[in-house]
Amino acid sequence: MSAVLPTLDATFFALSDSKRRHILERLGHGPATLSQLAGPSGLTLNGIKKHVGVLELAGLVETEKVGRVRECRLGSATTLGEAAEWIKVHRRAWEARLDRFERFVERAR
Repeated sequence: MSAVLPTLDATFFALSDSKRRHILERLGHGPATLSQLAGPSGLTLNGIKKHVGVLELAGLVETEKVGRVRECRLGSATTLGEAAEWIKVHRRAWEARLDRFERFVERAR
């Protein structure tokens, strides 16, 4: 499990920023250049590069030099799948704890 944690940390860090989530939503509609991503976001080209770099390190985005531009597309679904699985496992644990707490409260009445 420890081998997965750096990936999870990078994924959750990347997803923690609303601008990066917006970039992912935009790329869900198809590839885009850095300039195309920068335009509607209100970020500078350097700002977009930094955000895309964080997403790329997490495996959520892939970039490729095409001619004179850098094209971005969604990365592997595996990365999000690992994060979703981690959430699912921990959600079950929290639900079990809350169910036990609810039973405790009911008995205490």
